[in-house]
Amino acid sequence: MAKRDYYEILGVSKGASDSEIKKAYRKKAIEFHPDKNPDDKEAEAKFKEAAEAYEVLSDTDKKARYDQFGHQAFENGGGFGGGGMNMDDIFSQFGDIFGGAFGGGGFSGFGGGGGPHRTKGSNLRIRVKLTLEEIANGVEKKIKVKRKVQAPGTTYKTCTTCNGSGQVTRIANTILGRMQTSAPCNTCGGAGQTIDKKPTDADAQGLKVAEETVSIKIPAGVVDGMQLKVSSKGNDAPGNGIAGDLLVAIEELEHDKLQREGDNLHYDLYVSYPEAVLGTSKEIDTVTGKVRIKVEAGVQSGKILRLRGKGIPSINGYGKGDLLVHVNVWTPKTLNKQQKDFFETMLDDEHFSPKPESSDKSFFEKVKDMFS
Repeated sequence: MAKRDYYEILGVSKGASDSEIKKAYRKKAIEFHPDKNPDDKEAEAKFKEAAEAYEVLSDTDKKARYDQFGHQAFENGGGFGGGGMNMDDIFSQFGDIFGGAFGGGGFSGFGGGGGPHRTKGSNLRIRVKLTLEEIANGVEKKIKVKRKVQAPGTTYKTCTTCNGSGQVTRIANTILGRMQTSAPCNTCGGAGQTIDKKPTDADAQGLKVAEETVSIKIPAGVVDGMQLKVSSKGNDAPGNGIAGDLLVAIEELEHDKLQREGDNLHYDLYVSYPEAVLGTSKEIDTVTGKVRIKVEAGVQSGKILRLRGKGIPSINGYGKGDLLVHVNVWTPKTLNKQQKDFFETMLDDEHFSPKPESSDKSFFEKVKDMFS
């Protein structure tokens, strides 16, 4: 089932300000909050849907990528893993947006209001190099990642400072009277737990480094510099925390014959003078294999042959770009006496005199056509 537009989900326009987006999300989130709609699967789905939309539209970089590429910019895990989010993710990141409307941001239907804050592990970042063929067809990469995981044998106990709530309350006398504030517990970092026992090879948080092979599905049409997210494949958090994410930066490798421009590809085809005069057929490279094209007799240098649909698929699903073949007639730099004599006799021949027709476009017209 196709995803709904994030702006449509929150009921805002593309030009909405940050405060308008936040206000719209809070309204939707409160409307479909699990505490307000117990055992309502449809409401829960809409609650998650609104959170996913806000997670992208509230982030300047993610919003820009979504505006340009749509949902496919996050196909491998953007916005809570492209739909694979859970309630802990939502409340760990956006719990403060509800204020005190639901008992400190918790929710009774999934663990009780006012429960301990679940800390999130740190994110990991890697760079994946892709060939133009891999970008054109999409690819699944298996990458070895070293990440921190909870060490076997590590046990935790309830934090004695906050009694497992993850919050400490302070009361201060101010000019306005007694003020009560709550903040994450410094002892446990808001997790509500501290380490009881840990093996000798674990760090102070009960974690150890382990190597894991992660499968990353990369959609066709990604661009250099784009960042994908694989949820929960970053470093683990101690205790009952949530694992961080693996952020995957795309690096496009240079092709030896094709040049990319957006979704279009460019190919320089060189033909000899006799081939240009008599016509020929040439085999050229594309991102899906070799194809043979026909070069008409009398072709002019600078002619552009357009192979429709032989470019890169659009990341937002709007078809494919084209392959633009630039014909270059190769003029010989040295001639033997027989060849030179022949061309000298052709200097005044009308067949060799330039006779541009209206259909022979200028260089600037050809460049204009490339972008049309």
